[in-house]
Amino acid sequence: MLVAVHDTPNPHAGQRLVTRGPRPRDARLTIIVVHGRGATAESILTLADELELEDAAYLAPQAAGNTWYPYSFLAPMPQNEPGLSSAIGVLSTIVATLGGDGVDTGRIALLGFSQGACLSLEFAARHAGRYAGVFALSGGLIGPPGTPRNYAGAFAGTPVFLGCSDVDAHIPVERVHESADVFRRMGAAVDARIYPGMGHTVNADEIAAIRAAIG
Repeated sequence: MLVAVHDTPNPHAGQRLVTRGPRPRDARLTIIVVHGRGATAESILTLADELELEDAAYLAPQAAGNTWYPYSFLAPMPQNEPGLSSAIGVLSTIVATLGGDGVDTGRIALLGFSQGACLSLEFAARHAGRYAGVFALSGGLIGPPGTPRNYAGAFAGTPVFLGCSDVDAHIPVERVHESADVFRRMGAAVDARIYPGMGHTVNADEIAAIRAAIG
């Protein structure tokens, strides 16, 4: 059923955007929070309770069918189209809309878990610049092993955090290290933390690291 959802040319167009906190133009920063496979915009917003940043605006886009792209993030790119391009387009539209409202990328952070972490990293790599932060919880750059990482642009010291288990069933630890290396090469200030035996979840140390970066 998830594959059928992504047979349409732009599957994520017109999906809801769930918000929390002050209006972005009035907030110290805006955090775009991106849910994982099978989850919802509302569910990922529970991270706001953990972060306790009351001067931040939160924007959580919803994926069609609760899935940004149908297959593993390690699958050949064409297999995940048009979902992947549509999902990248959702984030591009949000950032552009914020820019039109006077919120530049220096006041925008990206935060995702699992599939949402992969999407956040891939979007950021394709749209490099100075962000308030890019935070990937259990994720890595998208594409099969050997995917060229010839992204243009630079991050100008953007804080980038990658947290993942060493035994995550969905995210090979090698991909986390590769992703960290790509962002370092592009000028980000990377903090990559591998948690032995953690599993596919979020822990308190990750939340603390995000708060330290943008709090």
